Amino acid sequence: MNQSNVTSSKPKGIIYGLEERPSFRETFFAALQHLLAVFVAIITPPLIISGALNLDLETTGYLVSMSLFVSGLATFVQCRKVGPFGCGLLCVQGTSFSFIGPIISAGLTGGLPVIFGATIAASGVEMLVSRVLKYTRRVITPLVSGIVVTLIGLSLIKVAVTACGGGEVAKETGTFGAFEHIGLSALVLFSIIFFNRSSNQYLRMSSIVIGLLIGYIAAWLMGDIDFSGLNNYGSFNVPIPFRYGISFDLSAIISLGLVYLITAIEAYGDITANSMISGQEVEGDKFMKRASGGILADGFNSAIAGVFNSFPNSIFAQNNGMIQLTGVASRYVGYFIAIMLVLLGLFPMVGLVFSLMPEPVLGGATLLMFGTVAASGIRIIASQNIDRKATLVMAISFSLGLSVELVPEILSQLPETLRNIFSSGITTGGVMAILSNALIRIKDA
Repeated sequence: MNQSNVTSSKPKGIIYGLEERPSFRETFFAALQHLLAVFVAIITPPLIISGALNLDLETTGYLVSMSLFVSGLATFVQCRKVGPFGCGLLCVQGTSFSFIGPIISAGLTGGLPVIFGATIAASGVEMLVSRVLKYTRRVITPLVSGIVVTLIGLSLIKVAVTACGGGEVAKETGTFGAFEHIGLSALVLFSIIFFNRSSNQYLRMSSIVIGLLIGYIAAWLMGDIDFSGLNNYGSFNVPIPFRYGISFDLSAIISLGLVYLITAIEAYGDITANSMISGQEVEGDKFMKRASGGILADGFNSAIAGVFNSFPNSIFAQNNGMIQLTGVASRYVGYFIAIMLVLLGLFPMVGLVFSLMPEPVLGGATLLMFGTVAASGIRIIASQNIDRKATLVMAISFSLGLSVELVPEILSQLPETLRNIFSSGITTGGVMAILSNALIRIKDA
């Protein structure tokens, strides 16, 4: 391994710094490991959204492909830093779990055109935050972020459990909760847990991929997957802007706008962690410029995603762990990751094969993944001083946020626009967290 460019300023454990170029072989394998860490996270949101909206196989496959394609473009922008866009770090972007709930609500109201319209229009919120970053951090505190992240996980668990039972189709056919569905979900869930406990770091990093593969094979052996229809589709995907049209709905834009606000603060945290791991500054003008550029790119890339029939993008935190594991912080690895993602998105067979995945298989993995999201939110909350005010803020946010998820009929008498805005527990709880945290004043005796 060529160590000639290694400088003493690099943190312990980092072999290649931010601006150093590993050999082709080392770059390729580092990029492949990053790809394995994010691949499932990129394709899962379009699969969940397509299942909830009962989209056909061709549409689902195309949405999965475009998620990979756009993630490649977004990753390149973040790593390369194009003008003011990008943080210039080894940052990987992909479709975000945070938006799934509001997107499904928007899709049930107006279909894919409303989703893509809101994705583009609301992305301006995150781009605006990047310009006034130091002020928004006073409003979106760690307590507020922790509450919203927890609500995201808790709200999505309902989606995962529905998939475990067989999905909406199983409800219609009367097979929801059948032993076959629950058994498949349990097989995937326990496989992931088994490999995640391994002392081998590569098995641990690939645990979700391995679990899904085991479930996929089991479903095929049970006759639940039919590959015969794949021959009817072309061998190359052409990214077509606005393929499914575009329309704008105010309630959908507001719902997604709130999540963009929270995502901007999450991106700031991810960029801070990445900078620290890579041996870069985590304060001062240079860091603030890097963080602002990364958040600006987060919003801009999400707007591009809407144009190319995909969903909002965000920086993936799991790649910070990959940098520590591989010892490679070179942003040039990001170019390889970007190329791999774009190529995977251009071949429809990739998206179609994953689109055939039975919902119970996906449900077994997402049940654990969404539980992990909720747990990470709880960890953020636990890191704060939980005084009387914090307790009140949490009580208000969780009670109102979860109430609209558990008893959606409570909104039935509201005007349609308001009903659509607050039908998501993430939106309702997030708004309440921001307002209550800003307005409640308690003077402790």
